[in-house]
Amino acid sequence: MDPADERGFREFVSARSPALMRLGYLITGGDQYAAEDLVQGALAKLASRWRRVEAPEAYVRQIMYRQHVSWWRTAARRGEVVQAAPPELPGVDRTHQSELRMVLRSALARLTPRQRTMLVLRYFEDLPDHQVARELGCSVGTVRSTTHRSLARLREIAPELAEELEAVR
Repeated sequence: MDPADERGFREFVSARSPALMRLGYLITGGDQYAAEDLVQGALAKLASRWRRVEAPEAYVRQIMYRQHVSWWRTAARRGEVVQAAPPELPGVDRTHQSELRMVLRSALARLTPRQRTMLVLRYFEDLPDHQVARELGCSVGTVRSTTHRSLARLREIAPELAEELEAVR
């Protein structure tokens, strides 16, 4: 990689790493270390192909999705889900939001990796069904049925999220 390419790559990593870490964190069900591994691996693959990639963010996201799919196919990748403490901001009471985030994170962790990934792509990334299907290598019908069952499972696991989940319908 020549100096100009290296500078461009470093600028991309610097600018997009926080968003990629958030995506990795959500996809992995709140596992900070797995998210870091996912992002680092995707960026390493991007670095080796930096000159040939036209849309680096889309490329990295696709690598992350596919790598995560590979992980769920490997039974050996089972670990604990670390729960973070709610953030504390002086003078601002965000208890309800913090509680909802913790409940949602816990409920997402109880879904299968496939269900969790479908929901993250569909609602966090706001991808249409056909794009989620293309990213995960399945049919649009599979995306719709898995998403429907995943939302039903979330309602079952965490009834306190019912009001928020009704807005998703």
